[in-house]
Amino acid sequence: MARAIIFVIDSFGIGHAPDAEKFGDVNANTFANLSQEFFDQKNTAINIPNFASLGLVKACEQASGRNFPYIGGEPTKGAYAYAAEISTGKDTPSGHWEMMGVPVLFDWTYFDARENSFPASLIETINTETGYNGMLGNCHASGTTIIAALGEEHIKTNLPICYTSADSVFQVAAHEEHFGLDNLYAYCEKVRTVLDEHNIGRVIARPFVGEDSASFVRTGNRRDYSVLPPSKTVLDKHTENGGEVHSVGKIADIFAHQGISTNTKATGIPALVDATIDHINTAKDNSLIFTNLVNFDQDFGHRRDPVGYAEALEYLDKRLPDIFNQLNDDDVVFFIADHGCDPTWPGNDHTREYVPIIAYHNNIESVNLGERTTFADLGQTVAELFNLEAMEYGTSFYKELNLKK
Repeated sequence: MARAIIFVIDSFGIGHAPDAEKFGDVNANTFANLSQEFFDQKNTAINIPNFASLGLVKACEQASGRNFPYIGGEPTKGAYAYAAEISTGKDTPSGHWEMMGVPVLFDWTYFDARENSFPASLIETINTETGYNGMLGNCHASGTTIIAALGEEHIKTNLPICYTSADSVFQVAAHEEHFGLDNLYAYCEKVRTVLDEHNIGRVIARPFVGEDSASFVRTGNRRDYSVLPPSKTVLDKHTENGGEVHSVGKIADIFAHQGISTNTKATGIPALVDATIDHINTAKDNSLIFTNLVNFDQDFGHRRDPVGYAEALEYLDKRLPDIFNQLNDDDVVFFIADHGCDPTWPGNDHTREYVPIIAYHNNIESVNLGERTTFADLGQTVAELFNLEAMEYGTSFYKELNLKK
């Protein structure tokens, strides 16, 4: 029986979505804008021949009407589409849950105030539950900026650094050695319990190391504490039906470890790709391998680094043959994103964009799947691939893949 491999190129938008005006994101285009900026700064075009052959550039052109410099040809293999999001937010859980068939059709709670972001009553409750007598931060911030600003005070006071963003999130930064990694996780677990009644999507542990503001750096031991999806996802249905779901990166955390068979952590795009290939080489038939490439978002999108983003895409493009060479004839690889994060856009938040859906198997010809009205089309396709009960949302494009069962 077939296997499915899903890569989430975290934050890789390809043009502003139909409802982008509500988010202030009209003309955001992660792919086109970073490619143009790369060309302007490096005087050479982004080199992505493998992705171009799969229709990625064509999907962006169709989604946005934009042209931009790139090295690569026309589509020759693979199915390509551009998909809009129906979930109300442009956050990580909403995007991932929707692509697995469960869109978020309610509004999360957000900490909107840029300073003094958390209500005094909430801070008091957190302090009581965790046993700490205060917190640092209490604001909107970039994770790298806030540890540089408050990391030394954190080491002196042993108080956690707590901050938020435009997402429905409560983030906690703490030093792995001075504060302790286990203490950070325990703190976040208690905060997760406190925030359940406040409808906050995620609590994120953000550990770092170093001895001063010049040397502080975040580590790969991040952990996300998410609420459960509001109904069963494709992952749940697949595992309940006897299949296996192998999480690589932060996928398990995003789904609160529900519907997950194994969980592999890795740090950095090369390690995440290598871990996925290891699973392809060992996973049984009827397995789903699900990988999130978080560094595109956290290292380049949020940090507004278009050149670094472009270079990471070039690296991933070079690894595609390594991935495809390990496939069985009935395996299918999908590439998608959970939202945009245009590195040329003002601020450092996510952007409301179409995302690409690319599908590849060994015998596929080029197929233009056009516009998709929800990320859930991927989930519906995976459900049909594994002969699962149909999801409530999404339209399958399984038949267009011309894959023989």
